[in-house]
Amino acid sequence: QVQLVESGGGLVQAGGSLRLSCVASGRTSSTYPMAWFRQAPGKEREFVAAINWSGVYTRYADSVKGRFTISRDNAKNTVYLQMNSLKPEDTAVYYCAGTTKGATTISSNAYDFWGQGTQVTVSS
Repeated sequence: QVQLVESGGGLVQAGGSLRLSCVASGRTSSTYPMAWFRQAPGKEREFVAAINWSGVYTRYADSVKGRFTISRDNAKNTVYLQMNSLKPEDTAVYYCAGTTKGATTISSNAYDFWGQGTQVTVSS
């Protein structure tokens, strides 16, 4: 079993930056692909970014491409999401997720374990 704990959320003005962290514990493995998803009030959970086990391969939702960067430090069992040029539409609860299936994917159904989420609020 793997536990994920996110941190780093908060309130920021439009144009500002935040860095989210996700620390894994328990039966961890640095070979798991990891991802960030988000869910705004009244909307479905949506894919934000994913990273393969080595950190070499990443993929992003079109809405965040060029503004967000996903990275990982396997020695620390931590995945990061650097968010720059934030917009009010980025406001959501952000979730970290991992999959044992060995491939990055944008489908939330493919992910086996999830964190509890961290709130990001961007004011205009």
